[in-house]
This record gives sequence, C-alpha cells and structure tokens, in this order.
Amino acid sequence: MSASSNHHGDHEAAQFPHGTKRDYVTGFVLSVILTVIPFSLVMSGGLDSARMTGFVILACAVVQMVVHMIYFLHMTPKAESGWTLISLAFTLILLTITVVGTIWVMYNMDANMMPGMGTDAQSESPSP
Repeated sequence: MSASSNHHGDHEAAQFPHGTKRDYVTGFVLSVILTVIPFSLVMSGGLDSARMTGFVILACAVVQMVVHMIYFLHMTPKAESGWTLISLAFTLILLTITVVGTIWVMYNMDANMMPGMGTDAQSESPSP
C-alpha cells in the first residue's frame, strides 16, 4: 500500500467518523427509553391535561431526533468540517419559517373571514 493511498484513507476516516459499539449501544438505550416514556404515558391515561401530555410526547420526540443525529448519523461539528450540521440548521430554519408562516396565514385568514362565509352560512342557505 503506498503512502498516498494510506493518507487518503486517513482523510476519509477523518471526514466520516464511525461510532464505536459503545456509541451505538448508548444511542439504542436512549432511543428505547425515549420511546417507552411516551408509550407508557399514553397507555396509563396520560397526565391531567391532554395538552401537557402532548408537550411531553413532543419533547421526547425532539430529544430522540437529536439522539439519532448524534449517535447514529454522527452529525457533530467535527464531521465533514461542520457542513452537515450547518445544512441541518439551515433546513430547520427554513422548515420553521414555512410551518410558522403557514399557521400564521391560516389563522389570519380564519380571523378575518367575512361574516356569513363560514360553515354556518352553508347550512342556512336554502336548497335549490
């Protein structure tokens, strides 16, 4: 094996880090825990408030996404000089703008709808 091909192999290893068995087991255990918490919460009847139950489930889902990105996808600032993490952040920003903007527009359209144009007006209109 020549020195240049060995150097190229080291460069690829630095670009694409691989996890150890311990990393994968840690990620798996955390994923199982973050799956069991919402499952047991729902199966036991949830918290007093349905809204609070939803927030706990959402929080577990977000934490589980982060666990998967770190332990299984190896998305760290060191991987590929941080470009994968930067592209993920950009994607999340665009997704947030799109979702929040859509909800905002739909809420404003509903709040500013002309009177008589809702579902009540359809039931009150005479049939032909």
